[in-house]
Amino acid sequence: MNQRVKFEEQTQYTDDEIDLRQLFATLWAGKWIVIAFTVLFAAGGVAFALMKPDIYQASVLVAPANEEGGAKGLSGQLGGLASLAGINLGGGGSNQTVIAKEVLQSRAFLTDFIRRHQLSVPLKATKGWNKEKQQWQYNSEIYNPETQNWLSNEKGNSFAPTDWDLVKAFKGNHLGVSENKDTGMLTISIRNLSPVAAKEWAGLLVADINEHMRREDVGTSEARIAYLEGKLGETGIAGMQQVFYQLIESETRTVMLANAQPEYVFKTVDPAVVPQEKSEPKRALIVLLAVMLGGMLGIFVVFVRAFIKTDKPEEKL
Repeated sequence: MNQRVKFEEQTQYTDDEIDLRQLFATLWAGKWIVIAFTVLFAAGGVAFALMKPDIYQASVLVAPANEEGGAKGLSGQLGGLASLAGINLGGGGSNQTVIAKEVLQSRAFLTDFIRRHQLSVPLKATKGWNKEKQQWQYNSEIYNPETQNWLSNEKGNSFAPTDWDLVKAFKGNHLGVSENKDTGMLTISIRNLSPVAAKEWAGLLVADINEHMRREDVGTSEARIAYLEGKLGETGIAGMQQVFYQLIESETRTVMLANAQPEYVFKTVDPAVVPQEKSEPKRALIVLLAVMLGGMLGIFVVFVRAFIKTDKPEEKL
């Protein structure tokens, strides 16, 4: 009985060994197919990698200008005074840094940013960057750089992009925002065909978001001052008038400090510079992946052919 079991195990081991030999034999017989697929995909990968234009990335490292960020409004003791006066003017407890980060990526802010700095043409009408002349290479099929006009298709529809198209292109292809959870610092990155434009856009983004948040807080404080002055004229109680004067003083100080602080929400720690090295594409990685894909596909084809050949005699029977 034991001898029979040993014999079966040896037979099974022999069968496995034969299968393994057949496996390598099949691969060796189809080696030219594998080589052909690998070479073909490698050539395609090289061509694809060379066709991809160089993309440069410029980054700005910023830190919250204040721990609470921007104007604090009626927070703290003066907020308590407003409550005692029976006035609800809204709190200032929201973290302005978090708000500014979301505003930076909002559709309304980016639309205004693109239109203000006239970025629609660089975003949608360019196909490359001339390093020698330091100027854009335009897509002549949709835009005429001489007349600075967008062209139209055969149906008469203009190629001019909508705000939706511009924001989608900017957020998807150019803008990157990352936060360091340990330090609270933000890295605002811009990817672009032009290293010069990448640096300029990154700097403009930081300047514009600071100005936007400063303008919003100044407008809010001025509206509060007008409201408080109206309430001041309605009361004749000396104690209440003193509260209103303190609140008006606080809001006036907020307006003065905001106007005197250019880096209102984000303080630049490391400004953007013109990148000298491309960040994309990773051409060596593209070619490597193409070679691996071609080799795997070639091996798959070899095994499929071998499987079909072994099944043909059974079908005849």
